[in-house]
Amino acid sequence: MNKIIITKAGLLTTIQDRGRWGYQQYGISVAGAMDQFAMNVANLIVGNNKDAAVLECTYSGPEIEFCCDESICLTGADMDPKINGNPVQMWTSLLLRAGDKLTLKGAKNGLRSYIAFSRQLDVSLIMGSKSTYIRGKLGGLHGDKLSAGDEIGLGEKDPNYVGSYLSKEHIPNYKSHANLRVVMGPQDDCFTEEALWTFLNSTYCISTDADRMGYRLDGPTIQHIEGADIISDGIVMGSIQVPGNGLPIIMMSDRQTTGGYTKIATVITSDLSTLAQMGPGSTVEFSRVSVEESHSIYKGYMNKLTEIEAAIKSRRFELVKTRSFVLTFQEKIYNVEVNEIL
Repeated sequence: MNKIIITKAGLLTTIQDRGRWGYQQYGISVAGAMDQFAMNVANLIVGNNKDAAVLECTYSGPEIEFCCDESICLTGADMDPKINGNPVQMWTSLLLRAGDKLTLKGAKNGLRSYIAFSRQLDVSLIMGSKSTYIRGKLGGLHGDKLSAGDEIGLGEKDPNYVGSYLSKEHIPNYKSHANLRVVMGPQDDCFTEEALWTFLNSTYCISTDADRMGYRLDGPTIQHIEGADIISDGIVMGSIQVPGNGLPIIMMSDRQTTGGYTKIATVITSDLSTLAQMGPGSTVEFSRVSVEESHSIYKGYMNKLTEIEAAIKSRRFELVKTRSFVLTFQEKIYNVEVNEIL
């Protein structure tokens, strides 16, 4: 049977894809991968749609036994991956045979690793997504993080040819400090001028109260003109709420659908993957950009992803071509040897 067995689960390993879009109006959280770039690239390298479901591993990774041949790709945080005890590269496709074991340990840099499977994870689509939303017991394998002994089915397609990879210049360098670009609002008019200056000129530390729902920050407080409460409105990933205590909260993948606290700004999409790889103790600063600038940055980000996809496909084509030539050459040699024997 085509499947994998989770022999050790790691601290927080879940099935995630792009997320459950179009249902916030019904109170359903989007969920999805925290680091969309790492997920996208992992999928592209093994020949999948970039938004296919992957395993997202947080802080420490799982141990997985493979019951069939499969090609995978590991991206994101370096968790010292090994196959049968032998170190393997990240950001490249790897072939595993039935009986092989993949092991990951604690993150050396970054926070989250992603494992893409060329056969794809065979779990149910719920509202168009396989993503796990733990608070709602929705999606994934059983609406929760993976546990030792869990078995996940894989699809029927043959593993892709091994050797595709991401060029070094595109591999992210995860750091413990980042300057995050933000678009101000939608309730930045609820704050004093001094508060806005404080927000844009201070360093904030990600607190221990940080998870897939949101990152609470420690640092200088931000004062409201009247109060923190508003009539609840929609929340997007990257929204920065400021509750009554004046300390910002950056909303992440498992965010609630609406919220009743003022939102001073929103982290732009292109910087969210950077933030997703930062954990408690890491520090951030905020830089203001216009809506137009954020659109331009996003277009550049998507163009970069398109270029990466084209390069990966080109390498895969060259690898398949090379493999075909080698097989043909070997067949010719074999035929010559057979003829000589006859």
